Amino acid sequence: MPPAKKRPRVYDHLRTRTAVLAQYAHVRDAVAALTPQQLARPTRLGDWAVRDLVAHIAQGLGSVSRDLALPEPPGPKPATTLLEWPPAVAAVVRDPEAPAPAAGLPDLLALYGEVEAAFLADVPAAGTGDRLLPTRVGSMRLSDYLVTRTVELVVHTDDLNDALGLEVPYDRQALAACTRLLADTLADRAPGGSVEVRVPPFAVVQCIGGPKHTRGTPPNVVETSPLTWIRLATGRTEWARALEDAEVSASGERADLAALLPLLR
Repeated sequence: MPPAKKRPRVYDHLRTRTAVLAQYAHVRDAVAALTPQQLARPTRLGDWAVRDLVAHIAQGLGSVSRDLALPEPPGPKPATTLLEWPPAVAAVVRDPEAPAPAAGLPDLLALYGEVEAAFLADVPAAGTGDRLLPTRVGSMRLSDYLVTRTVELVVHTDDLNDALGLEVPYDRQALAACTRLLADTLADRAPGGSVEVRVPPFAVVQCIGGPKHTRGTPPNVVETSPLTWIRLATGRTEWARALEDAEVSASGERADLAALLPLLR
């Protein structure tokens, strides 16, 4: 008999909204200090320069207002859940509906200001987030879609830090939501109870079929930090490299996630 599916994690809409705005503000402040030379630097995202990356970050949050401006899809249930979102976007590299990146810093800062102002107007600091959005991967509840924005923001903040050697901070709640969604995605994609994956202090999930652990120390344990987990889940680093660099500890014969990663790119 296949293992029973666990009840999906519930995220507080207003806390997620606050986290999205906080992480976006961290990036906005970093972008304001960039030089033309830094904007032209390459990133680990193929042919994207830093200019493309920071424009994409703003456009990613701008998708909230863009989708809210469209007619609400018929309900009552969304077609795409949070755990279905990562597979749906795994092959998406660049938003085909997004405009070309802004050319210079003044244009980028104007874009950041416009996106933030629209978000504040369109996503009030009240409500339940039950409104359905017609996103590129199917209709989603607004509260769920905001959780996906924490993934976009946190992952691309890490890309920006990697490209420029910066230390743009991570909002704790945004980092937690991103970590938890990616951990839950792993558990959903490889259901079971033979391996425990720990990402302290934010997530603990069990995955992979086999003998189920019930008491004491699990025989198969993977443990890593939130940022390392996010890099593994999004293909920014490889399982073997993380093990070699002691960024991941894996004990037990089943504690090998190489075949399951990355979850999205």
